[in-house]
Amino acid sequence: MTGITTSGTTTIRGAVLETIGAARPFAGSAPLRVQDLTLAAPGPGEVRIRIEAAGVCHSDLSVVDGNRVRPVPMLLGHEAAGIVEELGEGVDDLQPGQRVVMVFLPRCGECAECATDGRLPCAAGSASNNAGELLGGGRRLSRGTTADGEPVHHHLGVSGFATGAVVDRRSVVPVASDVPPAIAAVLGCAVLTGGGAVLNAARPGPHDDIVVVGLGGVGMAALMVARAVTSGRVTGVDQEPGKLSLARELGADAALTPEQAVENGLSATFVIEAAGHPVAFETAVGLTGPGGTTVTVGLPAPDAVSRISPLGLTAQARSIVGSYLGSAVPSRDIPRFVDLWRAGKLPLERLVTRHIGLEEINEAMDELAAGRAVRQVIDFGS
Repeated sequence: MTGITTSGTTTIRGAVLETIGAARPFAGSAPLRVQDLTLAAPGPGEVRIRIEAAGVCHSDLSVVDGNRVRPVPMLLGHEAAGIVEELGEGVDDLQPGQRVVMVFLPRCGECAECATDGRLPCAAGSASNNAGELLGGGRRLSRGTTADGEPVHHHLGVSGFATGAVVDRRSVVPVASDVPPAIAAVLGCAVLTGGGAVLNAARPGPHDDIVVVGLGGVGMAALMVARAVTSGRVTGVDQEPGKLSLARELGADAALTPEQAVENGLSATFVIEAAGHPVAFETAVGLTGPGGTTVTVGLPAPDAVSRISPLGLTAQARSIVGSYLGSAVPSRDIPRFVDLWRAGKLPLERLVTRHIGLEEINEAMDELAAGRAVRQVIDFGS
């Protein structure tokens, strides 16, 4: 079970962000505090989940360091997987004991944005995420011994850095029990975002060359999916030697620093930018060949600015495409990635480079900030 259950509420343990913009190292300033919280029972259309694994993503770090300002206190974590424990009224397509992937942008299925086949984020889901609420409205987290204690905000409708969660049904996708918890967790963000950028936004042919700039969790997932779907040349670009080495092990034909890529005249029909930095974006545009497409999935600071040549776009008929959450429809795309994993074409186990406990969450943020981590996963066990 998730924790002690009393009168419809459950006690969970989670990492709450108390302060935005704390000084580094985060291991010292400890902006995230692990504590007991009260989780309300699921409302209509909601699900209570015992969390098994949660990935630590750069989007979490962006809240911690202030690049993405969110309301606090907030229970962080947006990439997670777990077991269904309780169903709210009206949820009749899931069963207790079923494993689910949690996704950070629920889709209402009714707004104009939801009709774009994943190209635009759901308007209602974006609004609830920005407010720190669930898609159905309100919060199910609080501090204190009852559900009406001090409210704690949800992070992107998930709040996965905890032993349990209540989420909207539209924030989960069921997967079979043969998908391990850590694999299921990374499917919800890293693979959806990076792999989705390849499949949904770039849409390469079977022989196209692909370059991925920025080899964190999202970028490495993009590289792995690129290798799975094209026989063309796949190249990874990053500053970290360890990430370049891993890219080669995962099937990249070449792995280069940005400087080496430019010096070697690297060019490709499709370039995925996954670093979330204006210089990386400029690099990605520069590596895009005539008639090619740059797909940007990174999330830089809101005030970040890049410089590119409009003439280079016009004269060489190049395109730049923005892709949020990999332009994905999670219920459609997660099964596609699971099929590739089962077929041995997507070795997602290699994406997870470190397993940690919940108490190590601040140190994990330091690893991300230093650029050393690909994907760290919090294991909650059974």
